Amino acid sequence: MKLQNRLERTEEYAPAEDTYFLEDHIKNEKGNAALDVGTGSGYLAKSLSKSFSFVVTTDISFNILKNQTYKTKNIVCCNGADALSFNFDLVVCNLPYLETDEILDIATDGGKDGIEIPIKIIKSASKCVRPGGKFLFVTSSLSNHARLMELTTQEGFEVKILAKKKLFFEELILVEARKK
Repeated sequence: MKLQNRLERTEEYAPAEDTYFLEDHIKNEKGNAALDVGTGSGYLAKSLSKSFSFVVTTDISFNILKNQTYKTKNIVCCNGADALSFNFDLVVCNLPYLETDEILDIATDGGKDGIEIPIKIIKSASKCVRPGGKFLFVTSSLSNHARLMELTTQEGFEVKILAKKKLFFEELILVEARKK
């Protein structure tokens, strides 16, 4: 019952430092098809729609999708990219990366070591990245980001850190995972 209530939230995760950090790097990307996993407000999808002819968004919360601040097309309510079978040039995700013992906020809580939920999302989305395509995601120095990168490599990606941004209490880390 607790989990169901968290998934039926009507308050979206408003764009914040991590969202803008990711946007700074995706606005120069171009291609045919892009996927925004865990779209929330739709902010990143709107940015992607300027450079990609086909943009799909997913989110686990139907209520969030129904009430998006930045309305998007091609919306799919699902966990990660589980419902999709399309190959995208670019997949982006502002991962829920905070280290938590219990998932209380699906927008920010990453579970054990801050990577339990992120690796599920990465596994789900990996089948949607075309060979040579990219998966860009944000994680944090507060999570076990080195382990997350290692696990992402095991999913068939070449992984590198694209950028870091120091904040007061953490360092945001932008990771590029290129599909082999």
